[in-house]
Amino acid sequence: MIRVLLADDHPVVREGIRGMLAAEPDLDVVGDASSGPEALARVAELSPDVVLMDLRMPGGDGVAATKRIATDHPGTHVLVLTTYDTDSDILRAVEAGATGYLLKDTPRAELAEAVRATARGETVLTGRLAGRIVTGMRHRSAPALSQRETEVLRLAADGLTNTAIGHALHISPTTVKTHLMRVYEKLGVGDRTSAVSRALRQGLLPDA
Repeated sequence: MIRVLLADDHPVVREGIRGMLAAEPDLDVVGDASSGPEALARVAELSPDVVLMDLRMPGGDGVAATKRIATDHPGTHVLVLTTYDTDSDILRAVEAGATGYLLKDTPRAELAEAVRATARGETVLTGRLAGRIVTGMRHRSAPALSQRETEVLRLAADGLTNTAIGHALHISPTTVKTHLMRVYEKLGVGDRTSAVSRALRQGLLPDA
């Protein structure tokens, strides 16, 4: 059985999805949530295989919840199910770690198959959305890091302190910090953990 959690702030929508999946013998809706924070709590409690996640919920953002689930509960996959299909929403969800992205007008049979594929860890996107994501990712081209910035970030990814990085590269800790600050600015992040994570996702640290 594939254990499914529903996260949507509309009770009618949750009941509708529950009813759609009830006819599938291998899918078991084990719980629901009406906000991002509640979804996180329910995931910790129930350990579902798949979370059907709405994006915009008054009690807490679905994208933030998706990111936390991807980080804290790697065994649980998130399939976004929403009415919003703007490029920014799609990219935010995928970058947060969502395995798939579907719209709420998806037919029942297609939704059930998407849940099964998500449980297997497969990427689930309709052709129309997939094309838009590729286009959006191209528009968000990876920033160019200098060779020194890449060296500093790679050592930071290995867990070295600024002093240790400076020693390895024969530069001062202050210079290391300067390079890291430039990296943060280029990647649009505020700390080294986020910088390493984003650089890995964008293929800037292929050997890390």
